[in-house]
Amino acid sequence: MNAKALEDVTVLDLSHLLQGPFATQLLADLGATVIKVERPGQGDLFRSLTFNNRWLGGSESPNFLAWNRNKRSLALDLKSESAREVIYKLVERADIVVQNFRPGVLTRLGFGYEALKEINPRIIYCSGSGYGDSGPYLTRPGQDMLIQGLTGLAAATGRGDGPPVPVGAGFSDQVGAMNIVYGVLAALYWRERSGKGQHIKVNLLAGMLAHQGQEMLMAMNFNADFQRPRSGIGHPGMDAPFGVYPTQDGWVTVAMSPFSRLVGILGDDSLLAYDDPKQLFDRRDEVWEKLAALTRTWTTAALIDAMLAQDIWCGEVKTHLQAEQDPQVQHLGAISHYDHPVAGRVKVVAPAVSFSETPAAITRPAPLVGQHSREILREAGYSDAQVDALIATGAVAQTD
Repeated sequence: MNAKALEDVTVLDLSHLLQGPFATQLLADLGATVIKVERPGQGDLFRSLTFNNRWLGGSESPNFLAWNRNKRSLALDLKSESAREVIYKLVERADIVVQNFRPGVLTRLGFGYEALKEINPRIIYCSGSGYGDSGPYLTRPGQDMLIQGLTGLAAATGRGDGPPVPVGAGFSDQVGAMNIVYGVLAALYWRERSGKGQHIKVNLLAGMLAHQGQEMLMAMNFNADFQRPRSGIGHPGMDAPFGVYPTQDGWVTVAMSPFSRLVGILGDDSLLAYDDPKQLFDRRDEVWEKLAALTRTWTTAALIDAMLAQDIWCGEVKTHLQAEQDPQVQHLGAISHYDHPVAGRVKVVAPAVSFSETPAAITRPAPLVGQHSREILREAGYSDAQVDALIATGAVAQTD
């Protein structure tokens, strides 16, 4: 068995929903021991939310199952005095704490960075939030779609004759998760040299601005917002042919490619009259319409083959189920599974990063609420009698 890159790292996961749990799952995939602290009974809020009102195994949320593999669950009432003692005991041996409660909540409960640093000066404490821990938006809810709207992403997406369009995935949250991971890993490396922990703060608003760096730079330095095209052009700042085009049986994408080469494939030399950078931007919707009239006469497979033969940057447009069966996806082993005690065999997306010496792996399904409470407390030094007493008071819950 190969070693794991983070096998000697313990993460106390006080996060919920998507941003924090995805980050801690990424750490768990790399071998970190992740203790997920959840409310007794209810657990993580994502356990009660799902898409299309559909539940795996009749009760398990796909949303929760997607972001919580490789973790163990400790069901703990954080408002109880007994829970405070448990958290403090776990912090003594933890390396990382990740939380994305609203700013100030955990500090009021006694679990803020300053309190935990007194117990373990080497602790790396990462706080995720929507807007940071101060400022005019402090009390606003920080949710993915709201952040997409505030940072220009939704306004730059979709057609100019329709409404702004949020991305069809939790993009802000997932970018936030990646920022947590890179911050935590950098802090771990610095701690190896300095012996000191630190407080990392990640917020969705700044994260989404950073991940639109080229769009923000363009808009700010030319003092002009992008104008969304009224056609299938795929980016508000790009000229034709960049975009999504219809075929007889689906859609294809065309990225930055020589216009004349694409025209040669489609067989209408009259379009060469547009082959000028200014024309291809100023009249891009008109160009798209003329190109789309030609692409509609091709099947997807035939057009892709013809474009690839001429080194056009192109691809098919696929649904999620079609992506699962994509030959390159299959070749990469990008889809995996785990066996869950309630949901059964669950298909999941595999870890995306390949390591030659310390491979990431899926070793545990997403846990049930409190599934590992007794096990975790035993490891922390509690006797069975002490655990029984905590369960009796309601401070701890155990799922058998």
